[in-house]
Amino acid sequence: MPVTAILIRAQDHVATLTGPVTAGETVLITGQGKTREIVARNDMPAGHKLAVRPIEQFEQILKYGEVIGEATEVIPEGGHVHVHNCWGVKARRHSQG
Repeated sequence: MPVTAILIRAQDHVATLTGPVTAGETVLITGQGKTREIVARNDMPAGHKLAVRPIEQFEQILKYGEVIGEATEVIPEGGHVHVHNCWGVKARRHSQG
């Protein structure tokens, strides 16, 4: 049985893994929208974010239907989205004033 990842909102760029996954393993994307499969590009622990579509460098990343960060490099579909390839903008947005 494949590992699942939950897509919170249909417009989100990432889904949250419900279990660990290894590179090359199929992940079943559930939640909003049509259930589909994506191949993981990296080993990832449970609770981490998987790109459900390609994300361009400097593109804002959506989760919960809101911007949670910006990609610091191109992230392919099935890629691990984490601190190594994105930086958070939400805290910076709220701390400016």
